[in-house]
Amino acid sequence: MSFWTFILRLSNGVYYTGHTDDLDRRIAEHQTGAIKGYTRDKRPVEFMWAEEFPTRAEALEAELRVKSWSRAKKEALIRGDWSALSEAAIPPKEREARVSASLDGAPRLRSGRTDEGGAGPSPLHPEQGRERATASPSAVRVERSRDTPSSEAEKPTSAAPAIVLVRPQLGENIGKAARAMLNFGLTDLRLVSPRDGWPNPSAGPAASGADVVLERAQVFETVAEAVADCPHVYATTVRKRGLVMPVVTPEQAAREIRTQAEPCAILFGAERSGLETDEVAIAGKILTVPINPEFRSLNLAQAVILVAYEWSKHEALMVPTEGDPEEPRATQGQLEGLIGQLDEALEAKGYYWPPDRTPATKNTIRTILTKAAWSNREVQAMRGIVRALLNPARRRRRDGD
Repeated sequence: MSFWTFILRLSNGVYYTGHTDDLDRRIAEHQTGAIKGYTRDKRPVEFMWAEEFPTRAEALEAELRVKSWSRAKKEALIRGDWSALSEAAIPPKEREARVSASLDGAPRLRSGRTDEGGAGPSPLHPEQGRERATASPSAVRVERSRDTPSSEAEKPTSAAPAIVLVRPQLGENIGKAARAMLNFGLTDLRLVSPRDGWPNPSAGPAASGADVVLERAQVFETVAEAVADCPHVYATTVRKRGLVMPVVTPEQAAREIRTQAEPCAILFGAERSGLETDEVAIAGKILTVPINPEFRSLNLAQAVILVAYEWSKHEALMVPTEGDPEEPRATQGQLEGLIGQLDEALEAKGYYWPPDRTPATKNTIRTILTKAAWSNREVQAMRGIVRALLNPARRRRRDGD
């Protein structure tokens, strides 16, 4: 079975990145509006690029990477211009430093290139798509965005923590926890003695598409076996159970995990009873969520999502609730057009009074409008609103009046 990472261009010029196991069907769904969501209101949708991967995990990995890229990098990828793609990945200051420090006129090697001087393995090069079927995921090189400071890009980062569910009872809860994990970029799920065995048919529907997490899930007999490769283990509980151990919040734990070079794991107990005392004792620290002492009822997926969110804060994940950074910004000329149109409308309605206050009032209105950082589309919408207020359209009522 094959999986695909793809790029679409929406009607507003923004690029959308996704992954699927059925490329033709998924592209058709985006183009017809069958999928409710971001692309539905931005049609027509144009298919721009796709690459095949042997596993869903690799396709998802490529999707998350491409989503964080600048527009220039995405367009270089679409064109297949690998020279421009590599150049776009380098911050301007580093590019200047490389040129000035070059030896014999040849730029120095940077991350993503081999010691022999050849290009490192790229999961996004169409000619190498077939070779990835036998390549190890650890060989994947991560390109950094041009907006990422070189000092940050070169800092070693720890691996994402493993989420360990101890004696989970319901398949639905495992699926919901997997969904919470993937929302925030976590994929290492470990199950200790799940009550109903594994795999569990109830987990898939509850995961709502987080299949990659369920497919990679590992099952262990004991907590000790599940965390055997992790020097740093956190146990989530609201009770210290008589143990003398450091207690940290999810934010503190996330900060510590990021400083560790070795693998880390976070334990979550069964839905009804939580972790046993001897299981908590395996951990080095207790992780507790600040919560209302009169109502300490968190379900499993809620606990996972709180911890996963704190860890994800510094990850390059897409934030759909924020304005799209690729939305064209209104030019000064467009903004002046809106200000002038509004000024004429207010003059016509006798808004400016008394006359000696008119200049100050106009400056206040200009300041309000220039603070908003309008996009091109927003300016056009505002101008349409002003026109509609000046010249209200006469509409017929449905009752015939």
